[in-house]
Order: sequence, then C-alpha cells, then structure tokens
Amino acid sequence: MPVVVVESPAKAKTINKYLGSDYTVLASYGHVRDLPPKDGSVKPDDGFEMLWEIGADSKKHVKAIADALADDNNLILATDPDREGEAISWHLEEALRKRRAIKKDTPVSRVVFNAITKAAVTEAMENPRQVDQPLVEAYLARRALDYLVGFNLSPVLWRKLPGARSAGRVQSVCLRLIVEREMEIEAFRPKEYWQVKAQLETPRGQAFEARLVTLAGAKLERYDIPTAEAAEIAVQAVASRPLTVTAVEAKPSSRNPAPPFMTSTLQQEASRKFGMGARQTMSAAQRLYEAGHITYMRTDGIDMAPEAVAAAREAITEYYGASFTPKEARVYKNKAKNAQEAHECIRPTDMFAKPEQLKIADPDQRKLYDLIWKRTIACQMAAARLERTSVDIGSADGQIGLRATGQVITFEGFLKVYEEGRDDQSGDDEGGRLPQIMQGEAAKLGAALPAAADGRKSVAAGDGAVQGLQSFTQPPPRYTEATLVKRMEELGIGRPSTYASIVTTIQDRDYVRKEKNRLIPEDKGRLVTAFLFNYFRRYVGYEFTANLEQDLDNVSAGDAVWTDVLSRFWRDFKAAVDETAELRITEVLEKLNEVLEPHLFPPTEDGSDPRTCPNCGAGRLSFRTARSGGAFIGCSNYPECRYTRPFGPPSAEGEGAGIPPDGKLLGTDEGDEIRVFKGRFGPYVQRGPVTEDIPKPPRQSVPKGWVPEEISLAQGVALLALPRQIGPHPDDGVMIWSNIGRYGPYLKHAETISFKGGTNANLDSIEEVWEIGMNRAVEVLASKPKRGKPAPATPLASLGEHPEAGGEVNVMKGRYGPYVKWGKVNATLPEGVEPDQITMAQAIELLDAKAAKSGKKRPAAKKKTAAKKKK
Repeated sequence: MPVVVVESPAKAKTINKYLGSDYTVLASYGHVRDLPPKDGSVKPDDGFEMLWEIGADSKKHVKAIADALADDNNLILATDPDREGEAISWHLEEALRKRRAIKKDTPVSRVVFNAITKAAVTEAMENPRQVDQPLVEAYLARRALDYLVGFNLSPVLWRKLPGARSAGRVQSVCLRLIVEREMEIEAFRPKEYWQVKAQLETPRGQAFEARLVTLAGAKLERYDIPTAEAAEIAVQAVASRPLTVTAVEAKPSSRNPAPPFMTSTLQQEASRKFGMGARQTMSAAQRLYEAGHITYMRTDGIDMAPEAVAAAREAITEYYGASFTPKEARVYKNKAKNAQEAHECIRPTDMFAKPEQLKIADPDQRKLYDLIWKRTIACQMAAARLERTSVDIGSADGQIGLRATGQVITFEGFLKVYEEGRDDQSGDDEGGRLPQIMQGEAAKLGAALPAAADGRKSVAAGDGAVQGLQSFTQPPPRYTEATLVKRMEELGIGRPSTYASIVTTIQDRDYVRKEKNRLIPEDKGRLVTAFLFNYFRRYVGYEFTANLEQDLDNVSAGDAVWTDVLSRFWRDFKAAVDETAELRITEVLEKLNEVLEPHLFPPTEDGSDPRTCPNCGAGRLSFRTARSGGAFIGCSNYPECRYTRPFGPPSAEGEGAGIPPDGKLLGTDEGDEIRVFKGRFGPYVQRGPVTEDIPKPPRQSVPKGWVPEEISLAQGVALLALPRQIGPHPDDGVMIWSNIGRYGPYLKHAETISFKGGTNANLDSIEEVWEIGMNRAVEVLASKPKRGKPAPATPLASLGEHPEAGGEVNVMKGRYGPYVKWGKVNATLPEGVEPDQITMAQAIELLDAKAAKSGKKRPAAKKKTAAKKKK
C-alpha cells in the first residue's frame, strides 16, 4: 500500500475516506524541519548553505512515516499546492533520505489537488509529478532572507534600542505603513466648511431633499462656504427666492458583481463584515478546506474552473430563476504577480451546498462558508439594474441652484444574494427613490429639516426647511487588518501565504495594538520604525521590498537563480549592518529625539519650550532608555531631578504627570508624612515611607475626578482613613461600611469590609463616602436591585392617574433628559420645562403628540361603570 503524506490529521482523515484501505494516509503536522534559532544556520560564505534541524515535536511524525515506508515501499507527497506545501514535501523527502527510509528503489511522487473532493483527489493520483525544484528554491531564498535579516538586524536593535524585540524583512515595512498613517493623522488639521440643503415639496405635497450646488450664479465647490456667516448668507439666499424645477434626468445604469475571492480579498471582506482578523480568517478557511467544503485558501487567482462555472450557473437557475443567470458565463482573469501563487479562486467545492445544508458547527467556519458561497454564486449572476435620477432646481435669476439625486433598483440581479462591503463609508451615497417631479413645476419649501444628531452647528431659514450644516474635513482613517492587507497587496509586499502571519506578528511583538478593529502603533513600534528608517532606510523601503518579492517570484518561475538573489541582497545588507557597529547609543538617542520631537514634544499652547522639565524648570526633557529595557522621557538634570514620564506625547502621561518620582509631600499627620505618588495602576496617597519594618505602609488610590497634583492634606488623610464604619444595620446588627473601590464609591453590608459576601450598593458621589448617615445608607441598600431584577425607577414627579384612559402619569429621569411616561408612551419634556412644573394637561398634550407621531393607538377612555340601582 502506498504511503500518502499530507500536512494535517484532518486532511488525512478526509483523503483516507476517498482513497480507501489501499493507501496508508499519514500527517506530517506541518513543517518537519527548520533553521535552528542560532547564529550560523545560514552560511553566506559557503554558497548560502543552510543547516536544517528536525523539530522536537516532528521527530515522532517523521518516524511514523519512516516505519510505514518499511512495510510499503512507495511514497506519495500530497501536501498543499503552494510554495509552503512544496517545501514541506521537499523537507520530508530530504529527512527520510537521511534516515535511509527511502531506498534506491522507492518510488517518490508528488500530487497536488486544489480541493479535497473525491474527483480532485482521484485526478491528482492519476497525474503524479516530481517535487517542483524552482518552487523549493524560492522557498529556500525567502527562508534564508528572513533568517539573515532577523539574525543580523534584531541584535542591532537590542544593542542600540533597548526594549525593541525584533525586526523582519516584511514585518518592518508593514509596521512602517501603520506608523506613517498615524503620523498623517497627527499632522492633520481639520478644515471647516458648510453644506446647505433644503427640504422641498412638489405641488402634490411630496417631500424631497436637495443640496445647494450653485451660489451667486457660480458652481459651488466643496469648501466655498467656510464659515457660519457665509452659510447664513447662503441659507437666506435659498429661502428668499421662489424655486422651480429646471431639469429632470433619469438614466438607466447597471452594477456588476465583484470577482470571486482570493486570499487577500477574503481576509478583507471577513474583516469588514465580521471583524475577523487575518489569522482567524485563515484558520477557519483552513478547516473548511480540510473538510472538503472549499478549494485551497492561499491563492492570488480569481479564475474559476469551467466545470465550477457551469455548476454555479445551474445553481443560480435552480435557486433564483433563469432571469438571474446571464446569457454568457462571466470570465475573471488573474492579475497575480506570481503565477505559482495563482491557483483557482476560493470557492465552494459543491455549488449546490447551501450554507444551511452543511450544518457547520463552528461559528467562524459557518460565517466564512456563507460568505464564500454567496460571493461565488453572485460572481456568476446577472448584473443589477438601476435607474439614477437627477433633478435640478433653480431660482429665476440664476443665482441659486440645487440638485436632488436618487436611485432605485429595477432588477436585483446579484444583489439578491450578496453585496461587497466597504472599508470606510464615504457618506456620499445617492439617495433612495425620488417622488414624481416634473420639469417646470414649482418647488416650495417644505417641513423643517431635523437638527444634526452629532452636535455639529447649524443655521437655518425658511422655518427650518433650509439648513446650513457645519462639517470638517476628516483625517485618513487608521488601517484595519483588511485595509492593511489591501495596501500591502497594492504595493506588492507579501504574498497570500504571508499576509496573516505578518499582520499577526507586529501585534504579538507589541508594536501595534488593535482597538475597535483599527491598528494603532505603540510607541515601541514608532521607535523601531524611526530607527530602521534612519539607519536602514533602503530595507524598509516599499519599492525595494516589492522588487525583492518580484525577484523571488522570478526564482519560483525558474527565471532567476536563488543564490544570485541572495548574494546581491547580502552584499549591501551586511555593509549596512557593519556601519552601525560603531554607533554609540547616545548618538542613536539624539537622532531619534530629533526625528520624534514633533510626536514626543509637540508645541505648547502658551508657546513655551515643550522640552523644559516641568519639575525643576531648568533641565531639558529627552527620550532615554532604561537598563531593564523599554523607554521613557527623563530630565537632563538627573540625578538632581528625577522627573520622568512614559514614552510618548504629554497627553499619554495620564493622571499624576506632574508628580515627582519621590512623591509630592502633602504635609504631616500624627507625625507621618502624607505623600501622593503616581503608581503603575494610577495615583495614590501613602502614609509614611517604606521601611524594613513597614514594607507596605497604608495606601489608598486617588479616586477618578480628583486631580492628584491638587489634593490637600485633609483629603489625603480622609482617603487613608477609609474604609469608614457607618454603624450596625438596625435590622440585623451587621456592620455597614462606606468605601471607594475599583468601580467607584459604594456601601457594604457585611461583618468586615474584606468579606466576599454581604451586600454592596453603589453611591452617587465620592463625597457621600464620608457624608452618608445610617438612615440614607439603609435606604440605599434596600433599593439595590435584586439579582436579575432591576429596581423600579423612582419618578421625579407623579402627576396622578390619566383622567380619560387611566394609568399612572409620571415624570421620569432619562438618559437624554426628563420625560413623561404613561404606559408604553414616553414623551420628552421641552427645553426649559422643569419636571416639577409640568401639569397633567401639558403632559397629556405631549403624550398625545408622541402617540400620534409613533403610530401608537391612544388607549380608549375608561368606560364609567353604571351605578347599581337600589332595590
């Protein structure tokens, strides 16, 4: 029985099902050999000889394959159909030959399949080949390059820049993209401009919205209305003139579907639609591939096999009808930079297998398969047909011109199944359907436009129907993993097999953090980028990195010799590394202080020197490195002045920035010094110094809202006196305490403050910790919601029972201000009306208006029960 080797046990299980008992299918569990992480694993002076080592975890897997070959003298290497897969097959063959598990008469063949289906596996077995040597050499060149950069550049970083962890051939370029985008954002200065729009009505009373495009007879550009005063003039100009529809134009248009997925676009869309990271996406895709649900997931290709296209068209006709199937099949051509990476697109192996039919248990896999199936089906569907309408409205004197646009879908086409996501919404989408509007008819001002919900200023005229709205230009958005991969792809940096690992590595190194799906450089990442850009500029250059990728692609295509590519790179790179050997750390720090000055020491509002030490007033602040690693901002007057702050701009200092390292003395109490310190977890007050006898003197965190630099001695002593005993509860005699905790001020009803049980209840303010008495404490504890049942809100004012329909009418405290509540109807109080001043009549008027607006039926008035007749 031939021995078939694949990467993973999941893939082995699926393939074994198709091949049957005539084959022994084993897993290598990924790469079996790698370069040991020590100096000398690649020898540039010996023709780039590479010393490989079998991993500790891989030895048992190699032994299992060797044992199987002792019984079955036929090896079939069936690893993935890309460069990494080819490398695994090569490594396996080399390792087994060294063990003499492969004999002279042992046939060794290589098979590849783009999908793990019975048909694909059977066809691959019928068409074996040998290991693709150019593809292996491309792998060797990449691995050697990554090793040489990492093992030569990283030590330079460690020596010259304590706290830096590593540098990489592509990861450093990727990090540079993120850092430069952040610098663009910081340098950005918003520009104010105003937009004017009007709510208009047709003679038939149908409303539509139009924007101002002509002012004073001239075409209006985006920034032509720069101030509120200019907007006021424009708004009045629109409101004071009769308006007429001057032109109506309706044009048919169409939208074509997006091409099927390749690796980068799958990662981008999974990030947009589900917030999935690149590594998370590829992990889920790997499982789907190994289960036989989709084709191979690392590809630069967007073409689809003819039989898959035919199957997709059949599925479209069956599921959606013949009208959704175009007359001709859609053909997508590859634009891959490297033909070796250009496998077929990522698609379902069975076009008729709807997501709900597969019943995939894992949520990530289920979502991703749904995405892939819909995108693949949609890419072969008919175009969506739309009608775009443009209406021009103007004044008789030609001074004012407005335009209304709208679009309507006349045939869904592929939109019935799928629509591609966007990275950053532009806000310039055309509106929906416009009412019937005819040229030559009047367009009068309609109802008032709603005020901006985001707090922007506005000016209005025409009873609010014409509105000028303040806007500001926006900085470029931070990268998401999706937009970063897209940018890398545009620049030719990285390849499908490396996108996920590159994006993940810079986060694992703490060079970048992810917040709300956006990538933000840490100060350590800025530091590394600044160092590399100043001392190894060529090697973090976008063009250089892309050209090197192209050289490696040429190797995989058999058009270049891999050792020649390495020789050219190593000659110049080694010289650059050697040049840094004589650099002193002080030189590096001074250079980085100069480069990072706009970020670390931005101009102050009062024009004073931002590098003057705020503690001693005489020293000069500069970036420094610590012996233990890491970086900080320190004073040049050290050790006389020990002022420090975290590395980064002043705004990053947080609370306690003006407190010296030895703490700020507030005064003495009962013979003890009371000081305020800035600590790792925030500012705190401390009674007395740390001594051998008292290694942990009394401490208390400074509560949020208090400025640490402004704390008085009395406040410090009061904080250190916490927790405070209010007294025993009158019902059970158990103590009630007040204290300030992690989540703010609170009460505790328990024997001791450290007791994990008992009852806790939040207090409204810090001051209550010292002011609250027993009666109020008992009331607060009693009103604490029972677990799972929120306590009913207390009305601000009770107006009594509704005179017509019954039910309590109350004024309640709301998130956006006080409101009247009656049953399920809530109505906000008008500005200026106090909760204790509103009358029942006013409340009923507000409630009726709200009910009418929301479409809720007003409850019928209570029927009066007839009085019983006396017998």
